[in-house]
Amino acid sequence: MVQFIKLNTIAAAAATASLCGLAIAHPGEAHDAEKHARELATRNLYATKMSRDLEKCYSHPGYLAAQKRAVERRSAMVERLRQLRGIDVTSKPLARRDEDEWEEWIGVDHNKTGTASTDFDPSVVFASNATCVVTPEQTVGPYFVAGEMIRSNVTEGQAGVPLHLEFQFIDTSTCEPITVEHMVDIWHCNATGVYSGLDTMDQGGLDSTFARGVQRTDSDGTVQFDTIFPGHYTGRATHIHLTTHMGATELANGTYSGGVDDHIGQVYFDQDLRDLIETLEPYTANDMEVTQNEDDNIAPTGSSEDSDPIVEYTYLGASVEDGLLAWKVVGLDLTANYTDNATPAAYYREGGGVANPDANSGMPDGGGAPGGNGTMPGGPGANGTAPGNATASAGTGTSGTADVVVSTATSGAQRRFRLWW
Repeated sequence: MVQFIKLNTIAAAAATASLCGLAIAHPGEAHDAEKHARELATRNLYATKMSRDLEKCYSHPGYLAAQKRAVERRSAMVERLRQLRGIDVTSKPLARRDEDEWEEWIGVDHNKTGTASTDFDPSVVFASNATCVVTPEQTVGPYFVAGEMIRSNVTEGQAGVPLHLEFQFIDTSTCEPITVEHMVDIWHCNATGVYSGLDTMDQGGLDSTFARGVQRTDSDGTVQFDTIFPGHYTGRATHIHLTTHMGATELANGTYSGGVDDHIGQVYFDQDLRDLIETLEPYTANDMEVTQNEDDNIAPTGSSEDSDPIVEYTYLGASVEDGLLAWKVVGLDLTANYTDNATPAAYYREGGGVANPDANSGMPDGGGAPGGNGTMPGGPGANGTAPGNATASAGTGTSGTADVVVSTATSGAQRRFRLWW
């Protein structure tokens, strides 16, 4: 059956009210639990309405036709990526892994290896990959940089497992691919947990841009990116951020400005896949504590019995080192406006990055998160250290409420992390 993401209903607001200080509040803001509970309840009511609206899409001819094209596109993409990377297409991919006994979607195996061939049954893919993110169910976090470069390849020489990522956007009012062009913004950390575009401790520096980029949706409402599988950092499961900008303007320097943000979200990965990739270099150089999917404090706000924020994927070759193709379908309400929820930490402008003085960093004074050992394999900062003044030393500053103190593996020093980014 076709599944669509929606947030938990009002009951979830009460259940998660204790997390509001973690998931919503910014450092320096007064902690108003009742206000956050009201905001969460409003979002959940909206998500429930969206879910009802999407039910009509289950058998809509336009939606089914779009998914048929998506299956053909992904099948062709697998073959093209294999040829580009010199992968032996006759080699037998790894078998799909057993399902874990987890609650809800973290117990579902999203590995579609072996189905993305020219002779598979499209109905199998329709039943498994038509999951939708329908609301801005996740915080934008403190690492959003506005105005990034319009490009499909965001790797910049960073080492890691190759990841080809596709998003398809469906207009929930028509059940067909969006016809209004959007700029789709993604960002994530590198293999050792470092974000580019930030001047906070252990990050890549304002002028770095790896693992960040923007693409325009095409006539089928899709965008595609080439990147690497993200690493981890303390307090968060491995994830990729995305936001969509409707009506943004492309600038002469290859970046964008303006637009209305009608979706803010995060996508995640199967724990089995994460565990496997964490055994490979350069991921093994990441000494920060690993947070399991089931222990992430933010992911549950985007999950319920009808919600699946985890991407589906297939191996491109016989091993994960050959790379992955991952995809997700995203439902958009083109009347939504979440621009006020997408405060950037910095802006990427001609000449480099500029910090936003009005943004809260999401981290206590003197602390750093993520960043662990600060290593950055390949690309900018290839000498193994983050550019600028970032160091591997741990911050020891104090902060307000909702801080978590963890120990680093290398120094024994302590850092404080606010678990909401």
